[in-house]
Amino acid sequence: MRDTWRVVAGSAAAGLAVAVTAVAVAGPWDSGQRTAERARAASWDRGSGTDHTGAGPAPAPSAAEVLTALGAAPAGEGREGRGGRGEEAAGEAAPEPGEAPAPDPAALADTLRPLLEDGVLGTLRTASVVDVATGRELYGARAGRAVAPASTVKIATAVAALSALGPDHRIPTRVVWDADGERVFLIGGGDPTVTPAALRRLADATARELGERGVRRVEPAYDVSLYSGPVRHPIGPNENIAPVVALMVNEGRLDDSTRGPAPRSGDPARDAAGIFTDRLRERGIGIEGSEHPGRAREAPRGAEELAVHRSAPLAELVERMMLHSDNDIAEALFRQTAVARGEPAGFAGAGRAVRAQLAEYGRALPLEGARFADGSGLDRSGRVSAGLLTRLLVLAADPARPELRSALTGLPVARFSGTLGGRYDDEATRTGAGLVRAKTGTLTGINTLAGTVVDADGRLLAFAFAASGTTDRYGAHEALDRLAAALADCGCR
Repeated sequence: MRDTWRVVAGSAAAGLAVAVTAVAVAGPWDSGQRTAERARAASWDRGSGTDHTGAGPAPAPSAAEVLTALGAAPAGEGREGRGGRGEEAAGEAAPEPGEAPAPDPAALADTLRPLLEDGVLGTLRTASVVDVATGRELYGARAGRAVAPASTVKIATAVAALSALGPDHRIPTRVVWDADGERVFLIGGGDPTVTPAALRRLADATARELGERGVRRVEPAYDVSLYSGPVRHPIGPNENIAPVVALMVNEGRLDDSTRGPAPRSGDPARDAAGIFTDRLRERGIGIEGSEHPGRAREAPRGAEELAVHRSAPLAELVERMMLHSDNDIAEALFRQTAVARGEPAGFAGAGRAVRAQLAEYGRALPLEGARFADGSGLDRSGRVSAGLLTRLLVLAADPARPELRSALTGLPVARFSGTLGGRYDDEATRTGAGLVRAKTGTLTGINTLAGTVVDADGRLLAFAFAASGTTDRYGAHEALDRLAAALADCGCR
């Protein structure tokens, strides 16, 4: 019965995040995420971006209803996992679903401390574990010390962008017509996910509009003026990220991949403009000037909009970023936050914007020592504390803040999806499979893990573990996974 309950609790992780009621079902897996969980996410007030129709499904049944249907006992009835105590003591009332007890801090420390002291975790380890329902920190080890977060900084990027723009925001790629100069401008709005097919549709719509105006020849140009500052990420030319520009196609990838490292274009904006221009020519529009636009120009004010392509909703971009640790989307959302706050959309301006956006939550987020050098975590000079990461996760779980929910629903699921799909498959960690949802982070010498986990009593916890000075990447991964799996396996009272 214990395993049945924990599967239910695991699939309920996002719903249980809304505090003290377990909500969701153990549904089938859909691309590594439970179908039932995704349906639940789509039913929240403002949506997670998984359902573009805006009409959410009926509310998921409560954990009690699911357990009854499965013939399983609620938490605490005839199951093990309460800190090694076995079944409930005679006469002790079993907690109702949603009233699962929180771990005892001292018992939790006894469980985690030896694992955190594993030498494979390098020279500096920080940790924070927080009870999502109450916001109480249950365990901390240098939790306030800001360290290089690697890709776990994407949690901060997600929360800042979602709060600044809202989950339904779509990033536009526009085409405008400068009649005086007989020029067509393709204007980048910062969407890295534009596909060749989308650019061709944009060109088709543009050709129709030009035809209605009797225009047969144009001079094409493209505008990337939305972003400022260096185009290259400080990490330099790298297969993990394209040049950071406001106009690109397929994240500047030069192969058919959609995630992970790949050869990248040196000039993604020109590539996108070339696809657009070629399609205009195919649709009978004569092209003045060079074969492809050779340089960007800023569109004149007052130019007439001819066509627009809009990205998937921001919530969906956040989920994709979190699931696959997508660096190009991360840097785009970093700059979208800057645009929303009126800051220059470069690395420095976006860093100021993210910090200012998070500061609006006041004391809920401990920003001491935080430095947002980039949105992806590839820059080693960034600094975030374990305590800030857990507080961001708790904030995203707040039922009063449904606009932040995709920061949770996008987290990879241990052993099933995204960057955790190949982990939690050995004896020491498999208890966390399906119950741990977390953002990974890896740079040379730095390994991090931050997310949520349902413990053995059905309590939802937020955690963050960071290790610096590591020399064995895969050993550090396993050690971090053991820490999260210990939380999943612990009643700790």
